[in-house]
Amino acid sequence: MTVDETDADPDADADRTAADGSGAAPASPLEGAAAVTESRPRWQVDLGYIVLTTIGIYALITALGLLTGLGFGGVFRQLQTVTFLAAAYALVVLALNLHWGYTGLFNIGVAGFMAVGAYGMAILTAPTEGTTTPGLGLPMWVGIPVGVALAGLVGLIVVLPALRIRADYFAIVTLAFAEVIRLTINSGALADVDAFGRQLGTGGGRGINFPLLEHAIPRWVLYEGGDPAQGATFVGVQVLTVTNRLGIERTVVESAIYTSVLVGLVAIVFVLSVRTANSPFGRLLKGIREDELATKSLGKNTDLVKIKVFVLGCAIMGLAGIFWQGRNGYVDPDAFLPIITFYIFIALIIGGSGSNTGSVVGALVFAGVLFEGPPYVQRIINQVIDLPRPTTIYDAVVALGSFDPLPLVGYTVGQLANLRFVLFGVILILLMIYRPDGLLGHRDEPASPLDLRAERPTDGPSSVDGGDDDE
Repeated sequence: MTVDETDADPDADADRTAADGSGAAPASPLEGAAAVTESRPRWQVDLGYIVLTTIGIYALITALGLLTGLGFGGVFRQLQTVTFLAAAYALVVLALNLHWGYTGLFNIGVAGFMAVGAYGMAILTAPTEGTTTPGLGLPMWVGIPVGVALAGLVGLIVVLPALRIRADYFAIVTLAFAEVIRLTINSGALADVDAFGRQLGTGGGRGINFPLLEHAIPRWVLYEGGDPAQGATFVGVQVLTVTNRLGIERTVVESAIYTSVLVGLVAIVFVLSVRTANSPFGRLLKGIREDELATKSLGKNTDLVKIKVFVLGCAIMGLAGIFWQGRNGYVDPDAFLPIITFYIFIALIIGGSGSNTGSVVGALVFAGVLFEGPPYVQRIINQVIDLPRPTTIYDAVVALGSFDPLPLVGYTVGQLANLRFVLFGVILILLMIYRPDGLLGHRDEPASPLDLRAERPTDGPSSVDGGDDDE
């Protein structure tokens, strides 16, 4: 959003008026609440948005789980699943926000860079024998950073020839490159190759099995030396004692610890993204997004900046791919279809492009409500109501001729898991009409790292906002 658009936004003007201490009374209770919110430090406001969204989604999932008859252990398992999906999406959405939200690089090859990270780690850590696709058998602490570095290296290879082309052509290049990666992985020619005196390869369509990260990481936390036979660690004793009393299965506990590690990674990337956005480098990114020619005329090397941010974002996408597939201990090309990129963009659009907080909120809403919500609703309806289930929509519509709507209702409920894709489209249309900036997109952001509002004269001209109106 440009400075003129910000100035034309009556809500933003009202917020700034109430927050700058000019003494003007808010025109409505909502504006008064906004003024109170704006008077708090930015990190408190952002944390409040994320916490409130998490509480709301957890309350929804818990209510749906109780309605389906799940006990505490079952509800905990569902919450763990939703948290894992939300954290995995949040990590990728933050990386995409660096590309698109801050720099204007329209990368629609997200799934390809996730695949590079996951496959790089899988080939390095897969056992040397006893599996259909052998690997190098290296430890996890080698496979993860090398997989991340490979994703960044492939990002460098992609961005170098595409630096000077227009945004739409850049999008085509990234999409094509992602498909090249997926088809290359799926190729029979690379399924089994001899390299370094070993039998390696991508495994083609059969994929690669590698040590489960979901077991390896939690076991180092719970057990001495990562081996359950050697007994529990101090932390493990405390955690397992509590979870046993609550009736939570051991595997669910390990999954929850694995998810906690992923949430910690999201927190680290979030903090780094916020500090990057508030730094001179971040303001340079937004300058490229708004007007690259003007930024270049100021003597800035915009090509080098775009290379740096694109490689960084691709490396984070590779890290997300590693932890996403590390839960399964298995990776195959079908896990990285272009629709994964579509999901990531939906989450970013919901939260708001150009907002790190919006990226996390959008991932929570997408994973907890839009992706996991419909199957839960379907399960509840199936348990509560015995609906007729026609096999085709034609049979359901024909029943309406007899004034019987139940077959159509039953058919709709049976297709809820598929109808969520229709829901994605409806949500996007509504957002474009009523909230084109997303839930938290295009927020006020001071150009200075210091809060200059306290030093500004109350009756002087406004000089706080530096013209950048998003996070």
